[in-house]
Amino acid sequence: MLTDRELEELFLDIESDRVERKENAADPKKIQQVICAFANDMPGHQKPGVLFVGVKNDGSCANLRIDDQLLLTLSQLRSSGNILPLPSMTVQKRTICGCDVAVVVVEPSTLPPVRFKGRTWIRIGPQRDTATIEQERQLTERRRAADKPWDLQPLPSANLDDLDLTCFRQVYLPAAIDEEILQQNHRSIEEQLQSLKFISLGSNTPTVTGMLTLGFSPTNFVPGAYVQFLRIQGTEFSDPIRNQRAIHGPISTLIPQLDLLIEANIEIATDITSGPVEIRKPDYPVNALAQLTRNAVMHRSYEGTNAPIRIYWFDDRIEIHNPGGPYGDVSLETFGKSGFADYRNPNLAAVMKDLGFVQQFGVGISTARRLLAANHNPELEFAVTGNHVCAIIRKRT
Repeated sequence: MLTDRELEELFLDIESDRVERKENAADPKKIQQVICAFANDMPGHQKPGVLFVGVKNDGSCANLRIDDQLLLTLSQLRSSGNILPLPSMTVQKRTICGCDVAVVVVEPSTLPPVRFKGRTWIRIGPQRDTATIEQERQLTERRRAADKPWDLQPLPSANLDDLDLTCFRQVYLPAAIDEEILQQNHRSIEEQLQSLKFISLGSNTPTVTGMLTLGFSPTNFVPGAYVQFLRIQGTEFSDPIRNQRAIHGPISTLIPQLDLLIEANIEIATDITSGPVEIRKPDYPVNALAQLTRNAVMHRSYEGTNAPIRIYWFDDRIEIHNPGGPYGDVSLETFGKSGFADYRNPNLAAVMKDLGFVQQFGVGISTARRLLAANHNPELEFAVTGNHVCAIIRKRT
C-alpha cells in the first residue's frame, strides 16, 4: 500500500515511468492498456504503477468530479475480462496537492505476460506500446515458481503428446491472441505454449491449466476434472436414478456438453390461455444454470481431491456440489455476496474467458440470481463449508 507521501511524490514527478495521468475516464480502452502495462512492469521496478484520473499531462488539476460512479467504472475495468490474467489493483478517491483525483494503483503481476484483448502492453519511460517478441519472452521468464498458483503446477507424468496441439492452433490461439500479433508471430509451438502457461518454463511438461484446456484425457492426470450428472426420480438421494452421465474432456468440449445436457433436461410449460400470445415457462432458466455450472468448473479445487463436480437433478430442485470452499478474499460469511470475488484458478479463469464461456468476472452468482427471480424461481441457496460448496436451485412453482 502506497503512503500519502509516496503518492504525492509520484503525483508531482512528471518524468516517472511508474505514473500515467488522464484528464478523465472517457476512453476506457486506453485506461485498460495502462493497467495492463503497469501489471507487466517491464522495467522490473517491482513496485506498483499509478494512474491518476483527473490530472492533465502537465500535472495540473483537471477539476474532474470524482464520484462513486467514476470509481465504480474504473474498478470494473479489472473484471471486464479484457485483461488476463486478472491484475491486482485498487481504486480510491484522494485529494493530493489540493486536487481531487481517482487513484488507480496497479501491482506488478507475478504471472506475466498480462494481455489486454490478446495484446501484451508494456511501459518503458514515457511510452506505452505492445511488447516485442523478445520483450514478451523476458516477461514469460520472469515468473517465479514460488508464486505459482496450483493451476500452473507442472504434471511430471505428462508430455506434449498428451495435448491436442491442433486444437491449440486452430481454436485457442485465434480466440486468445490478437490476429495481427499472430501474423507477426514466428515463435515455435513450445514458445507459444509457454507464453500462454500451458507448459512449464524451460520444459515441455504440461501445466494443470494446459491439461484442462488441451488434454486429450485430462482425468488421466487430474482425476477429478469431470462432471457427474444424476437425474433422480424423486426428492431424496435414495430415490431411483432416472438418468446418469459422466462428462469428460478438455474445457472446450466439456462445457458445451454440459450446456446441452442441462438444456435437454429443462421442462417448459406452455400457457395459451392467459393472453393472446403463447407464453413458454421453463422450470429453470437455462442461462442461470449455465452461470452456476461454469462457476463450479472455474472455482472448484482440483488439488488434493479426486472428487468431480456433482449435479443432482431432483424433481423439485437441482444441487450443484463442488469440491473446494471459499478462497482468498471470499470467506464463509461473504460467499455469494456481491462485490466479493477471488480466483483459486486464475489461469483457468482466463482460458474460460478467452474461449467465450465467461463474459465478465465476478458477476456469475448475481446474474444467476437475477435470472432466477425473473423466471419466478425461489431464491438461490448455498450450503458452504471450508472445503465444499453446494448451490441449491429450486424449481419454479
